[in-house]
Amino acid sequence: MPSVALAVTDGMLPYELSVALEVFGTDLTHLVDPWYDFALCGDGPVQVGRFRLDPDHGLDRLAHADTVIVPGWADTDREPPAALVRAVRAAHTAGARVASLCTGAFVLGAAGLLDGRRATTHWAHTRKLARRHPAATVDPDVLYVDNGDVLTSAGKAAAMDLCLHLVRLDHGSADANKVARRLVVPPHRDGGQAQFISTPLPAPGNHPLAELFPWALERIGRPLTVEDLARQAGMSSRHLARHFKELTGTTPLQWLHSQRIRHAQELLETTDATVDTIAAATGMGTATTLRRHFHRSVGVPPDAYRRTFRP
Repeated sequence: MPSVALAVTDGMLPYELSVALEVFGTDLTHLVDPWYDFALCGDGPVQVGRFRLDPDHGLDRLAHADTVIVPGWADTDREPPAALVRAVRAAHTAGARVASLCTGAFVLGAAGLLDGRRATTHWAHTRKLARRHPAATVDPDVLYVDNGDVLTSAGKAAAMDLCLHLVRLDHGSADANKVARRLVVPPHRDGGQAQFISTPLPAPGNHPLAELFPWALERIGRPLTVEDLARQAGMSSRHLARHFKELTGTTPLQWLHSQRIRHAQELLETTDATVDTIAAATGMGTATTLRRHFHRSVGVPPDAYRRTFRP
């Protein structure tokens, strides 16, 4: 059973902390079994906005967790507590995967974990983070950054994206999608998407492309083109690209590609279909094409992914 420790101290942002509690601190064994062994860690009672929390363990428990989550740090003009910084650094040294939500990146920076790595935080604080930690490469335009053992997210909703990304890494796409459905949030937004997006899948009638998304997903196995999408949406390719960028932070073809990869992940996890069959079902055409794009996007070949995530 993987373990997650949530580090808390006075002066943290309640929303990001609540997101981590909801995802990792709730018993979801009825959806995914085994779930996480969760610990709330802090040096005594802490005040988080108007809420008061009583941690289950001290900060020294962080060093015994597989994953450590650091929520948003409210006052980025002030250095985070030295005890928290030491505990986060010790946890990483002990082999923990460390993830920050929103301005929690400032805690990771103070611990020296961002040096030589890409990182992000809430767009309003990226310049400050870059000035304070010049050895880090701060990217203001993404939802989250995954360096393997150190992960950072942008603000608010991106904290949920990163938490679900961690669930996906630990349990696979199918189980992460179950959790997302329970939380009534989109199942997957790629970390490379821009921070400035309205919503990845709008409700019908709320946007000119609202009807296009389900139409395209129903035909994901077909060789769709930008012209096909534009024709279905009743607009020019240029206007389609503009609306897509505004809504998803990416291009129509990039969105189609990510949906095909996501569908391939689910089929690899939930069926015995061959790679050739999955390539056809996802619009990739051939097994060679699927293997090349899947490896590039996910980091492992389809066969290795199936061995890892297939129950």
